[in-house]
Amino acid sequence: MHPVNKRTFLKICSAAMTSRVLSPLSGWSSGSKLTNWAGNFEYSTEKQYSANSLTDIQGFVRTRSNLKVLGTRHCFNKIADSTSEFLSLKAMDHVVALDPDARTVTVESGMTYGQLCPYLDNQGWALHNLASLPHISIAGASSTATHGSGEKNGNLSTAVSALEIVNAAGEVVKLSRSRDGEMFRGAVVGLGALGVITKVTLDTQPRFIMKQYVYENLPFSELRENFDAIESAAYSVSLFTDWQKGRINEVWLKIRMQDKPQFDGPAEFFGAKRATKNLHPIAALSTENCTEQMGVPGPWYERLPHFRMGFTPSAGKELQSEYFVPRENAVDAIFAIERLRDRVGPHLLISEIRTIAADDLWMSPCYKQPSATIHFTWKQDWPAVKRLLPVIERELRPFHVRPHWGKLFTISPADIHSRYQRLPEFLETCKKYDPQGKFRNEFLNRNIFAN
Repeated sequence: MHPVNKRTFLKICSAAMTSRVLSPLSGWSSGSKLTNWAGNFEYSTEKQYSANSLTDIQGFVRTRSNLKVLGTRHCFNKIADSTSEFLSLKAMDHVVALDPDARTVTVESGMTYGQLCPYLDNQGWALHNLASLPHISIAGASSTATHGSGEKNGNLSTAVSALEIVNAAGEVVKLSRSRDGEMFRGAVVGLGALGVITKVTLDTQPRFIMKQYVYENLPFSELRENFDAIESAAYSVSLFTDWQKGRINEVWLKIRMQDKPQFDGPAEFFGAKRATKNLHPIAALSTENCTEQMGVPGPWYERLPHFRMGFTPSAGKELQSEYFVPRENAVDAIFAIERLRDRVGPHLLISEIRTIAADDLWMSPCYKQPSATIHFTWKQDWPAVKRLLPVIERELRPFHVRPHWGKLFTISPADIHSRYQRLPEFLETCKKYDPQGKFRNEFLNRNIFAN
């Protein structure tokens, strides 16, 4: 293993994020209200301290009774909120080590995927998958089981092979997949409850080239008959729908060229027509935000996300919800939502349907369960969305739905507890690392620690 010199990365963030970047200097700062990326959520304190080193982090943690780490602020709920103080690790965003023999890369936890991926590609390596936008932090995405798509691809947390954490006592704890087994699997999707993640080690693989095709107007009837064939047609598949007119508006196929070197984007795909120009998932929005389509080859990190680094992802001003159902129930769940189209439609920007492989991480929504996800990008009208979510959750309840940890939901704590069989052990792990609840907040107390 060899250390990597401090590198200069192009740090261009979306317009929605750049207006709220934290100071990289150590110390207190306050001023305008802190909000999340979409602007729908206002954090409960503006108090924040920016750490520049592991020693900084340890000293801060030891002297505080309650705190939360402030990441890239892409969560839509209170999972990262604090009424006390925030710790920012934004300045700690460097590659620590690249190990070609072990096929791993270790990074500081302030690093985003958008920063890491060009470096990895330049060194001949790649990650197995990426979320729909690259602006998010690696530590935050791993802690909440954020995911991309692909029926054989695990969520982003499954790439984590080691963690360094500062626990509530300010002690450094190192965990690895190879050495710590179940304890490690309980800590990866830690929901911010175990401590401050300071370093993350990720599995890598040789870099690969991809191309992306988009198809329009796939009939819903094809989903009922051919869902598995549609989802297995590419390395990553995303279905976008507004639930109107009995069709999937857009199908995004992300092809890994070494897997399907002869795939040239046929004119028709299960009744859908190949697009003749680049498209945005929300048809009215500019395609300049989106990764290249039309079968143009490009590096993995410029095709796996839907949105490009340096541009406002998705709609910007929006709300998001997402629900995981067992893969075997995907079609029934999709049609359950389709029956709500008249209620959903007026408040929706777009929905996305994806599939994710099963994993063995205790608090992952895909724990021991290949999953399909139904994602909702809502207009920013929380009163209306708050009324709709219980309706949607009631329709999905027969499928033992699990919500995305970082998005909006109203599922009861009791139902959440019933759907995570390793939750009792996770609670014990939390008490081991944080016996006094230093890293807890309202979200965790309600959804995880409530009796």
